[in-house]
Amino acid sequence: MYASREDIGYDFGDDSKVGNKPIKPNPNIDGGWAWMIVLSSFLVHILIMGSQMALGILNVEWLEEFNQSRGLTAWVSSLSMGITLIVGPFIGLFISMCGCRKTAIIGGILNALGWILSAYASNVHYLFLTFGVTAGVGSGMVYLPAVVMVGQYFQKRRALAQGLSTTGTGFGAFLMTALLKYLCTEFGWRNAMFIQGAISLNLCVCGALMRPLFPKDVVSEKHVVRSNSEDNQAKALSHSAETIKSNGVLSEEPEKKEEATNEEVLDSVQHIEIGGKSRNGKSMYGLRILKTVSQLTVTVRKGFAVWYSSYFGAASLFTNRVFVAFIIWALFAYSSFVIPFIHLPEIVKQYNLSSQNNIFPLTSIIAIVHIFGKVILGIISDLPCISTWNVFLMANFTLVTCILTLPLMQTYITLAVVCALIGFSSGYFSLMPVVTEDLVGTKHLANAYGIIICANGISALLGPPFAGWIYDMTHKYDFSFYISGLLYMVGIIFLLIQPCIQKKPPGGKSTEEAQV
Repeated sequence: MYASREDIGYDFGDDSKVGNKPIKPNPNIDGGWAWMIVLSSFLVHILIMGSQMALGILNVEWLEEFNQSRGLTAWVSSLSMGITLIVGPFIGLFISMCGCRKTAIIGGILNALGWILSAYASNVHYLFLTFGVTAGVGSGMVYLPAVVMVGQYFQKRRALAQGLSTTGTGFGAFLMTALLKYLCTEFGWRNAMFIQGAISLNLCVCGALMRPLFPKDVVSEKHVVRSNSEDNQAKALSHSAETIKSNGVLSEEPEKKEEATNEEVLDSVQHIEIGGKSRNGKSMYGLRILKTVSQLTVTVRKGFAVWYSSYFGAASLFTNRVFVAFIIWALFAYSSFVIPFIHLPEIVKQYNLSSQNNIFPLTSIIAIVHIFGKVILGIISDLPCISTWNVFLMANFTLVTCILTLPLMQTYITLAVVCALIGFSSGYFSLMPVVTEDLVGTKHLANAYGIIICANGISALLGPPFAGWIYDMTHKYDFSFYISGLLYMVGIIFLLIQPCIQKKPPGGKSTEEAQV
C-alpha cells in the first residue's frame, strides 16, 4: 500500500560503476538472494503496516480502559501511523550512514520496545510516547530499508518485486485484525500488546536478511585499500563524494580539501598506531578511539550532505503547479482511507452489529479487496489504450463517493459492500509512482515521491483525531465522514483545475520533460 521514494528507483549506495570502470553484475540481482529480500520486505509489511491497519481493535479497548474522548484516544493510532511515514526522509540519513541492515535491526528493537512498554500504560498520554512515537519511529526505521533493499536487488523485475512485497499490507491487515481480536478476548489488551511486541522482534530477523549488495572488484580512485573493512568504507565515501558533486551541494575544491584533510587524519592516526606498538595500552586505546571518531565524523558528514542534497535540493519541484496540487491532494486523501480502519469497530458496536462483524470484520474486507484492487488497477493502467491518470482519478472519485455514503449504511451487508469498494478503489496507491513520474519527470522522481509520502503521513496523523473530535462534539460519526470526504473532494478538484497530464509521447518523455 505504501511506498517510499526508493520504490521508484532511488538506491542508496549504488556502486555499479566507480569512475568509468564497468563492474560485473552481481549474480544476486533479479535472482538468488534477491527473493529472500522480497520475503523479508513482505514480512515487514505484514508486521508493521498490517498491525497499524488493525489498530481499530485496540482503539476500542483504550476507550473503555481510560474513558477519554474519542478525539484524544485516536491520537495514539494516528501518531504511530503518521510518524512511520513522516520520518521517512530522516531515516534516509541513517541508511546512508549505517546501511539498511543495521537501521532495520535497530528499528525492530525500537518497535518491539514500544509495543511492550505500551502494555504498562496508565493513561492515554503515556501511549502517545511509547506507542505513538517510539513504535512509530521504529516502524519507519524498518519500513524504509525494506523498500530500499528491494529496489537495490532488482532491476528488470523491480515492479513485480515491489508489488509482491507490498501485498503484505493487505495480508497483514487481515491476519493482524484476527490475531489482535483473539488476543484481546483471551488475554486482555495489555497482554495482547506484550505478545505483539514479542512478535515484532521478528522484524530484527527481517533486518538481518537484508544483506548488503556490494559489487565485486571495486577499486576506489581516491582511496588506498588498507584492509577489507576499510576498503568497503572507502568505496562508500568515494561514492558519496561523487553524488554530492553531481548534485551541486559542495563545490569541487572544498570537497577535495575536506577529503584530503580527513585522509591525512586517518593516515596519521594509523602511522602513529603502527609506530607506537611499544607504548602502553592506554595510549593505544586512545589512538583507536581517535581513529574511530575520525572515521565516524567522515561518514556522518558525507551521509548528511548526500541526504540534504536529496531532499532540499529539489526546490524547483514547487514551481510545478500540478505537483503542488498533488501535494494538497495527498494532505487530504490518505486520512479518508485511514479513518474507517480506526473508527469502524466503534461504528459497528454502535449499530449493534458486533456479532456479525466478529465473524468477518469489515476492516478485513477492506484489506483483502485492497490486494486485488492494487493488482487489477495496475493491469488496467498498463493497457496501451488506457491513461494511468484517468484510472487514478476514477479510483479517487469512487473512494470519495464511498466515504460520503458510508454513514448512510446501517446494516452489515451494505457496510460490507461499501467497505469492499473502499478496498478496491484504494488500490490506486500502486499508481502513485507512475503519476508522480508523469508530473515531474524521471529526474526529480525520487525526491518528489518522498514529499508525497511525507504529505500522506501528515494526513494519517491528523485524520483520525479530527474524526474523533467531530464525534465528541456531535455524538455521531456521520459528520466525520462527510467532512473528511468533502476535504478529499477539494483535493481532487485541485488536481482537476490544473492542466491535464498528457500520456508520454513516442519519444518516451513525460509532458514536463518535453516542455523543458
